[in-house]
Amino acid sequence: MKKSIFMIILSVISLLTYAEGYQVNVQSQKNTAMGHTGTALLLGSSSVHFNPGALSLMDKDYDFSFGGTLVYSQASYAKSNSDYQATTDNPVGTPFYLYGAKKIGEKSVISIGVTTPYGNSLAWDDDWSGRYLIQNISLKAIVVQPTYSYKISDKLGVGLGAMLVFGSVNLNKALPIESAQGEGSAELDGSTTSFGFNAGIYYQASEALSFGLNYRSKVKMEMVSGDASFETPSALAAYFPADNTFDAELPLPANLTFGLGYHLNEKWTLAADFQYVFWSAYEELVFDFEKNTDLLADSYNPRGYENTLIYRIGAEFNQSDKLALRAGAYYDQTPISDNLLNPETPGMNKIGLSFGGTYMLSEKLALDVSLLYIKGLEREASYSPANFSGTYNTTAVLPGLGLSYTF
Repeated sequence: MKKSIFMIILSVISLLTYAEGYQVNVQSQKNTAMGHTGTALLLGSSSVHFNPGALSLMDKDYDFSFGGTLVYSQASYAKSNSDYQATTDNPVGTPFYLYGAKKIGEKSVISIGVTTPYGNSLAWDDDWSGRYLIQNISLKAIVVQPTYSYKISDKLGVGLGAMLVFGSVNLNKALPIESAQGEGSAELDGSTTSFGFNAGIYYQASEALSFGLNYRSKVKMEMVSGDASFETPSALAAYFPADNTFDAELPLPANLTFGLGYHLNEKWTLAADFQYVFWSAYEELVFDFEKNTDLLADSYNPRGYENTLIYRIGAEFNQSDKLALRAGAYYDQTPISDNLLNPETPGMNKIGLSFGGTYMLSEKLALDVSLLYIKGLEREASYSPANFSGTYNTTAVLPGLGLSYTF
């Protein structure tokens, strides 16, 4: 019994791992519509996020953009060798972005970005078969990035920004212990603040060809005194102390992206990005509870995530002075091995298809729209620590809307 309860607690804590590292890439409607490309392009003030080196070559004195996206997602689970199936009823996610850039003299640009590059909202039914692993989870992370960009020459620009990250997480799951009131439950809730940096280089090799390289550093999210609360039968209450807390260090992986941009002619622009994600930052996880008991001990968890690549392509067509159309696609590899797939965020290789455009409402004001469809490739895998296996499918539809203003 003790071992069973202890393994359940380990499962609760391990949910934070992948949730904290869950990347949301809808940080600009223009870039999203082009398959998240843009490292080697200057698509406006969103280069604060995608490549601050490109921002040094902006020709306007001021550039602002803001917008948001609605995330409609669903995951399904089918138990191995059984007719049992379950589907999530996820709340609608609402990632957003806000950018502002100002040109200082001929060579310098100062800017700031507020983005939500990490987040997750997922809810299974309270009584589904994997409820001892997860019932629901909500993760929010907001990044504030003040940035400085410098134009070394008419062809070469560099940029550097600090990242201030505000993160919070809340998750709930059932415990396999029952009373007259029903099963026990566990809830983890916490918030933290941490720091990182973003650096980029942009090179305009010719009028047609451009290159970009962007690096976003790993961020150590050190959660101190997160709340750990449990509802259990009175006979076991002493083993789950009230007002308990926990400490943990949860890394957000670094990203290195290389991009190519090619202006085919006055109408067409093509782009390709190759994003390397350093998921191997998840080597191990150690969690320290303030109050330990025979059933609730500190835990050490090897993770062994693998680094991955994301392949992106995009295109822009300037139909007229007022209308630009965009489309793109990408392939995103999963970092999770077949024996560590947990249903809190089902990890699988994903294909994304996007399109959108920009319509000039006036000489200075533009309306940006995008629509992204993500399909997870069906995967049969297990979560070995809990001996939980099955087949997973995921889909998501993300419509987005934004405004851009330059002068």
